[in-house]
Amino acid sequence: MRRNYSNEEIDKLILLISKLPGYGPKSASRAVLHLLKRKDQLMIPLSESLLSASKNILTCENCGNIDLVSPCTLCADEQRDQSQLCVVEDVADLWALEKAELYSGTYHVLGGTLSAINGVGPDDLKVRKLVERSQAENVSEVILALSATVDGQTTAHYVADCLKECEVTVSRLGHGVPVGGELDYMDEGTLAAALSSRQKI
Repeated sequence: MRRNYSNEEIDKLILLISKLPGYGPKSASRAVLHLLKRKDQLMIPLSESLLSASKNILTCENCGNIDLVSPCTLCADEQRDQSQLCVVEDVADLWALEKAELYSGTYHVLGGTLSAINGVGPDDLKVRKLVERSQAENVSEVILALSATVDGQTTAHYVADCLKECEVTVSRLGHGVPVGGELDYMDEGTLAAALSSRQKI
């Protein structure tokens, strides 16, 4: 969306929104214009909500999920199966599995995948914390629910190697997740098939 003038405040808003996934300069410009036209109904409540979220939302010290408390609500839920630990790349993948209501165990968010191109190495991921959690007496299975991309599968093999000394069964998602697929884009049926047909590594 081309504009023939420059406004510092508006340009800053457009720049910030354009950094969000799925937004470019044009779509960010449209979003900013939409917000400005609806200050009272949308822009002010959104800014207040963002400020509140930045102050109150925490990263769980245990699993890496985000919540208002740490340990998070999922980690503190005694009804969940503490013997299963599902490893995901990002919080978005955790949300996808929770939304599908297919899994009732605990989670561990790695914080990404190994990627030489992007400069992400083992020390950038929460693998050491995963090993520590996997050594707990009540954990019997670690499910590697990582995307079927090259980086995802490379990470899965690395994590499996790190868990060899732990007395746990290490499994990965089975049929259902296509090669190159990312979990947070999968439908519930695909996720169900992948979880139910998981395989030992």
